[in-house]
Amino acid sequence: MKGLHLPVTGHDLLAVERFQDSTRHMAEFLVRKDCALGARDQYIRRFLTEEGYTQVLEAQKKGHIRVCKSAAVIEGHIVPDKKKKRRRK
Repeated sequence: MKGLHLPVTGHDLLAVERFQDSTRHMAEFLVRKDCALGARDQYIRRFLTEEGYTQVLEAQKKGHIRVCKSAAVIEGHIVPDKKKKRRRK
């Protein structure tokens, strides 16, 4: 979860990038170390293409950022990722 004291920077929820044809993902992440995605302790929202989302996941594997929220974007609609349901026996 993001800290209550951190403002959201990056794209607004109604940003033009959200409605572009190439946009497929939305990610909100906390920057842990200074990197190309942002400065330390920033909470950022971005609407991303497939290539941009791949860069975000690689930065998370390296420990530069922590993805707090992610969602698919289909024709401008934000579709939250669903958690896997546990099957009961």
